[in-house]
Amino acid sequence: MAELLRADPQNLSNDMSYPGWYSPETGIYHSKHSPVALPTEPFIDAVSYIFSHKHDGITALIDSSSGVSIPYSRLYSSVKAIASGLHQMGVEQGDVVLISLPNSIIFPIIFLGVLSLGAVVAPMNPLSNPLEIKKQTRDCKVKFAFTTPEKVDQVSKALNLPAIPVSENTIAGSIFHKIISSDPNLAPKPNINQEDTAAIMFSSGTTGACKCVVLTHRNFISMVALFVRFESSQYSFTPSKNVFLAVLPMFHIFGLAQFVTGLLSLGTTIVVMKKFNPDEMVKAIAKYGVTHFPVVPPLMSALTRKAKSEDVKNGNLLRSLKQVSSGAAPITSKLIQEFVQVLPHVDFIQGYGMTETAAVATRGYNTKEVKNYTSVGLLAPNSEAKVVELHSGTAVPPGGIGELWLRSPSVMKGYLNNIEETMSTVDKEGWLHTGDIVSFDQEGYLYVIDRLKEVIKYKGYQISPADLEAVLMAHPEVFDAAVTAVADEEAGEMPVAIVVRKKGTELSEESLMNFVATKVSPYKKIRKVCFTNSIPRSAAGKINRRELKKILPSRL
Repeated sequence: MAELLRADPQNLSNDMSYPGWYSPETGIYHSKHSPVALPTEPFIDAVSYIFSHKHDGITALIDSSSGVSIPYSRLYSSVKAIASGLHQMGVEQGDVVLISLPNSIIFPIIFLGVLSLGAVVAPMNPLSNPLEIKKQTRDCKVKFAFTTPEKVDQVSKALNLPAIPVSENTIAGSIFHKIISSDPNLAPKPNINQEDTAAIMFSSGTTGACKCVVLTHRNFISMVALFVRFESSQYSFTPSKNVFLAVLPMFHIFGLAQFVTGLLSLGTTIVVMKKFNPDEMVKAIAKYGVTHFPVVPPLMSALTRKAKSEDVKNGNLLRSLKQVSSGAAPITSKLIQEFVQVLPHVDFIQGYGMTETAAVATRGYNTKEVKNYTSVGLLAPNSEAKVVELHSGTAVPPGGIGELWLRSPSVMKGYLNNIEETMSTVDKEGWLHTGDIVSFDQEGYLYVIDRLKEVIKYKGYQISPADLEAVLMAHPEVFDAAVTAVADEEAGEMPVAIVVRKKGTELSEESLMNFVATKVSPYKKIRKVCFTNSIPRSAAGKINRRELKKILPSRL
């Protein structure tokens, strides 16, 4: 991965005259942006904060295919109707509600309705199979669940409780119709503290195995203020005139920050795609006059390819686009160059964030004079960072390379029921150890160089090698197995299995990949299998992942 986002050495000066935003005494990098005022009163919730902002937005959410929309004039009452309906069904403050749904104009309303009730949202990938649902929610004590009609039986079985089918074409008399048609005036008004838990997010964290990230209302307020609202304030665009295309999954922290929470505080119009399709993407951009498109690298690659096609160029179908922002996964310099060449009128920026930081960390910002496409940007307001040399543990100045540590109001409360992992990730001084290898240049721009954490990023989705290794080891003909990543231009990274067969067996690559495919979500599937005689391990038996990668070039 190092070659994907390596900082330009010319930008990493060893000049010992340190800039004002870096303290050589403490080793702390401070944001170059002025601080943003956050609410100080203890009893304020994320939903109240979102709807406290005045704007002149008209249309909040539009379904890209049907054109069905929800106006801002009905948005808050719809949120309170959900809260009222759930309350009548017995959901109380502190209860956990699972949302396993694809993108839809209903998703944000359900999410915010749960939050306004003081309950806790647990958004999950709708592609998760019953085993994954059961494993990930084991400690969550889910009381209520929303899912698609097709997944109701699977989710109910996995959680051992009734699941509510959600459809935009609600049938009168159905349970969901009853919930969403409830009287918003009957919604309870709980006292919600900023430090109360708002959501449990499922993340591979900084070490690989899936964890439950606990985010508070304070974290969400910080996310809205320091990420989405602040970024909007940096440009001359009028927020209520902006039109965002929502393809990123809303259950993921990147999509959640933008389409479910932050943009709704600005009056921005959000065009929602249920399922990505390159042709439909272009149609939606042209039809609705999309101005902003947050992406992960595979989406950006698809957009670049479509922009090169004759029909798109001749019709000038992407003329409304003003900005494309990429995050969640590394992006190649080659793709950046192609994009900038084919869409020179579109501002391109990158950003960096984690589930554990509620998506807040850095965002790019280009001016007419300075365009920095390869950096992931400047530190967000109210944020601090350290770059810590791996072997010595010493904080290094601009130009130095080390692990990124972050501290801000957005840093998670911790991992659910996992004190040991929480303490190893967030230290006593509040620094979150990201597991990413980075460097700041003399202008304060951050470059991601490599990562320590054992996470594979496939099309922006996080995949835990440990999870796939457990599945592989369950095969009766596998003696030993390890999973690592190989770079892929389309996907970013692909999971590859290195496998030692049991003696006397003739296990094939195809049969093993099919076996894994039946046990995991589609995006987690093994894409290649390399058979070998042994797996490199430490004396303690832990897989040596750096040595593991050395096996691959001659075999792929």
